[in-house]
Amino acid sequence: MVDKSQIAEELLIQEFLDSLLLEQGLSKNTLQAYQRDLRNYTQWAQKNQAPDFLQLNSTHLHDFIANRIDLGNKPRSIARLISSLRRFYKFLLRAGRIDQDPCEGIDMPKLGQYLPVVLSEQDVEKLLHAPDTSDALGFRDRVMLELLYATGLRVSELINLPLLSVNLDQGIIIVIGKGNKQRLVPFGEQAQQWIEDYLSTVRATILNGRQNRMLFVTCRGKPMTRQAFWYRIKKYAHQAGIQGQISPHVIRHAFATHLINHGADLRVVQMLLGHADLSTTQIYTHVARQRLQQLHARHHPRA
Repeated sequence: MVDKSQIAEELLIQEFLDSLLLEQGLSKNTLQAYQRDLRNYTQWAQKNQAPDFLQLNSTHLHDFIANRIDLGNKPRSIARLISSLRRFYKFLLRAGRIDQDPCEGIDMPKLGQYLPVVLSEQDVEKLLHAPDTSDALGFRDRVMLELLYATGLRVSELINLPLLSVNLDQGIIIVIGKGNKQRLVPFGEQAQQWIEDYLSTVRATILNGRQNRMLFVTCRGKPMTRQAFWYRIKKYAHQAGIQGQISPHVIRHAFATHLINHGADLRVVQMLLGHADLSTTQIYTHVARQRLQQLHARHHPRA
């Protein structure tokens, strides 16, 4: 027998997600994260005979959050969960579905300062040279790595670049980022040369007569996927002898930190990365400062 309350809650969640998509153009991954957080509550409520979304109060939410902590959720996961709930209840309040926001009085967990893993410039060079460019797929991977480091794109932005987004004459790409926002990102001469060589011969070899409007393609004639690119980066990092966790996002971090190390203005880096808030970009100044302190301690005669 179908539980009518479950159907009602699922419809409420979907209505919320639709509003986020229409009003703010959030990415599929972000919408899925909101959906997952809200469904976790409905599952917990069913097991613990707690009320539905429209009836619960802050006490129920505190119980739910405590349960997630007991299950081993880390502070950042809890912070994201609370953020999802707050946004959901603001939506319900605006829609007139509830009279009071149960999230009032619920505090965010204290988060320690997170410093991203940053590759040195030497390690980046090793990674860039790891693909076998005598092979068509290896050549494509080298171009993707070159462009990723040259622009600091998110991996989703990189794999979703259409051919028409690249302007080789001006050395810029048109990127559609989070919230469906468009920005122009420049790239240097080295990346430009790699892209030109890829487009002149290698891309057609990979497609083998197939048609595809995306810049980076697979031997099946399909666009590159996040998972496949992540796997290939891990492989190249292993080949290059680079230690630690390597991912496309680590290369994005390297792009930003190396720019700041070489004197780039923080607001310029913010625009290049597509950060809506400058505070998100400021993490890279901490990384750069930490590196300067290490160099000072290692080389200064009175450190």
